[in-house]
Amino acid sequence: MSRARVVYNGDAALAAIRAGALRGVRLGAEHLLQVSRARVPIEEGTLERSGVVSVDESSLTAAVSYDTPYAVRQHEELDYRHDAGREAKYLEKPFREESDTITEIIAAQVRRSLR
Repeated sequence: MSRARVVYNGDAALAAIRAGALRGVRLGAEHLLQVSRARVPIEEGTLERSGVVSVDESSLTAAVSYDTPYAVRQHEELDYRHDAGREAKYLEKPFREESDTITEIIAAQVRRSLR
């Protein structure tokens, strides 16, 4: 009679899952930044270049932000005129539209970390 030995290393598995989730959150936020940059109202490109991703590793959260004095105003003013393909809500709309893709990016990184 042969016996199989099963070794469970839960701490290593949880660490791998967390690392994959963190990588996925970062990549998902980078994806959102890329999509939103294509919609940012553009005059000189300053607003577009100011976009950044910030990741809080302890809470596994990420933020995409634009840092100019007029970023919020450009985002919220629906009556402003913009070049073709550029629009107000340049961050909010892509977030809603890309949420399934961002979720899949995170899930793929978690799956990858478990291989």
